[in-house]
Amino acid sequence: MLRNLVFVLLCLSIPFRMPAAAEQPDSVRPTDPVAEEGSKHIAIHAEHEISTHVTGNEIVASVPCEGCEAVFAGLPSALSSSARIAPATEPGEPLRFTGIVSDQAGNPQPGVVVYAYQTDSNGHYPNDPRLSRDATRHGRLRAWTITEVSGRYAFDTIRPGAYPGRTTPEHIHMHVIEPGRCTYYIGDLMFTDDPRLTGKIRNGETNAIGGSGIVQAEGDAQVGWQATRDIVLGLNLPTYGKCQRRDR
Repeated sequence: MLRNLVFVLLCLSIPFRMPAAAEQPDSVRPTDPVAEEGSKHIAIHAEHEISTHVTGNEIVASVPCEGCEAVFAGLPSALSSSARIAPATEPGEPLRFTGIVSDQAGNPQPGVVVYAYQTDSNGHYPNDPRLSRDATRHGRLRAWTITEVSGRYAFDTIRPGAYPGRTTPEHIHMHVIEPGRCTYYIGDLMFTDDPRLTGKIRNGETNAIGGSGIVQAEGDAQVGWQATRDIVLGLNLPTYGKCQRRDR
């Protein structure tokens, strides 16, 4: 009896403690939806990054093409099919333009790098101190995408401003890089609603390299603009035969 009494007294002297939430096993811990969403975003972003396979030795097939080598300056080793030229905080009217890159038989071409650069809303190429030589002229509003399996690419940016005091239409410069082969300048992206876009310029764009870059922008300055600019590799490029595959 004495032994039983001692056991009861010992049990009463030990405080009862509920299991803490932190002690729950990982399998039953509540998840953090913000952390989960962040993880998903990172995974999705990583999934869509594709190695460019650009060597930097690709020949410039469109000649003359002053400053065309600048397409390689700062080119990342991996890209997504969607990129931003102007940051979201850049003043101006939002613009998203997309397109499909195909060969001249109409087959979508994955793995093609599309490069674009432009003026700001005031018509200037804003300086980027990190750039040197020919790339300085392109300014900081520049970006690259790489086409996905369907040949699609996309850029988010702002509508470019026209050069101050000149009659040149608003435009975005565009180039393509066919990895291991060549790079060349294609027709500028221009807009049908631009009063500077004359009939003469329209007619000239009929034979633009890669196809006409004149697009009809849908939307407005408040909600933003959408446009489509498809690209046909080597179209209207007389020297396209120079684009022979080189060793990577």
